[in-house]
Amino acid sequence: MVDTRSGVFGYKVTMLDFSPKDLDYFRPIGKIVEIPARPGGVETALALSGSAAQSKIQTYPGDCDYFERVNIKAASREEACLILSDVMREKAIQTMKGPTFQLIEVKFGSYPFETVKGEATNKSGAPIAWNAEEVRAGQFDAFKPDGTAVVIRWEDVAAQPGWCKLDWVIADPVRSRLANASNMLDVTWEAPDGSIIPLDGYLDPYFQEVYLDAESIPIFSKIAQHVSADALDDYVTQLEKEVNKYLTKDLNYGKAAKRMYNVFRLIGRYEEAAFIRELFDEPASMLYQVWSLIRTIEDCCNPSTPITVEQVLAQNDQLIISVVSALEGDQETEIVRLLLKLREGLSRQKTNEQLNPEAEAARDRVINVVNNFFFEKLTCVPSIKVYIDSFQTLHGDK
Repeated sequence: MVDTRSGVFGYKVTMLDFSPKDLDYFRPIGKIVEIPARPGGVETALALSGSAAQSKIQTYPGDCDYFERVNIKAASREEACLILSDVMREKAIQTMKGPTFQLIEVKFGSYPFETVKGEATNKSGAPIAWNAEEVRAGQFDAFKPDGTAVVIRWEDVAAQPGWCKLDWVIADPVRSRLANASNMLDVTWEAPDGSIIPLDGYLDPYFQEVYLDAESIPIFSKIAQHVSADALDDYVTQLEKEVNKYLTKDLNYGKAAKRMYNVFRLIGRYEEAAFIRELFDEPASMLYQVWSLIRTIEDCCNPSTPITVEQVLAQNDQLIISVVSALEGDQETEIVRLLLKLREGLSRQKTNEQLNPEAEAARDRVINVVNNFFFEKLTCVPSIKVYIDSFQTLHGDK
């Protein structure tokens, strides 16, 4: 693996001391999620990102997050967008379902006008989320706010690709583990004069990515030269938007903590960053894996998934064993009790059916306990509590 996390003022490439076990786990999943290169036209470099890229300092990373730089050589921007459209749809269809994975969603294109899809109203310019069958069909039915029926077609939104991302749920038969896997794409067009232009208008910086192969270095090095001098400030701003989201809307103090770690590290608040780093080194931080299991269970409960209830139960059992090994006292008792209740509900669950009420209730209780754990850990440090309060006060929360 190749690490580009260098600090603040530049980049360097070093080989990380990841174990063969790390490679055995991430590389096969990488083969599922990666966009393949095309000779003469499409260059790609796949990296770990998110909590997976922090596994060097985090004993229990959450989801399998990947980040891929996709550089398309073409005569025009329009041609580059059409190539991207073809590459992404082909990848989605090829990996729609397999013995150990299921495509959940693809982000591609931007709504050309305000659009009502299902129960959601989407603003003009908002990213479009496609489910697997919509990708296969290349279109979906929707409405304008006035009730006029419209058809959104894949090829019609290709000129404004916007946020490009693919999500799967993955079953690892060796470890009896389920995980959500994603691949976030940073797509650039390389014009005939050698200039490199991001298709979404913004070239992602390189503050947290770990490339899986040394062959990625030339592509990364070429693109990195075009990153804006304001990249650090922009990156911190984006991270703080996510911190705000997980502190005030989609409450998840574990996800907020992981983003706060990077914010503090990049703006020089090293004492707070060190505390959060140690928090995720604790055995108790394996509770973050409980949250990942909960999300994965939801994705597995749909009519088309190849993931079986037996596989979900196996991961639940593995988590119970991990909790018993890592925790003690009242905390261990409570988490094990809730996981056993969740298992009881799941044992009555049928494959390809929505989560039953009993399992859903147990899931909600587990989420609450995990959230409380991270909230209490974070707010015991006065400076971090002040930082958290600054977001919640803006939203009228106390």
